[in-house]
Amino acid sequence: MDITVQELKQKLDNKEEFVFIDVREGYEYEEFNLGAQLIPLGEIGNKLDEFEDAKDKEVVVHCRSGARSGMAKQLMMQAGFQNVRNLEGGVLAWQAAFG
Repeated sequence: MDITVQELKQKLDNKEEFVFIDVREGYEYEEFNLGAQLIPLGEIGNKLDEFEDAKDKEVVVHCRSGARSGMAKQLMMQAGFQNVRNLEGGVLAWQAAFG
């Protein structure tokens, strides 16, 4: 199940533990970010082994609009991750909701 910006904000405000990944490009991250770890979509396949111990933890992925993070979610689930959630609407939805 994916995650809304409101649910994500609540998790961040409550300092809940989850793996948080931004799959946009570096220049996009520099312009605006939510504090996630930056791993551009093109690199995520090579970095999954770094998250081996997180396969049964909650993972939230996001991008600008939700398309790239949707692809990242598919890659991660095919690699055995159990609980990957895509941020619905991405950063655009976050900015629309919270400025």
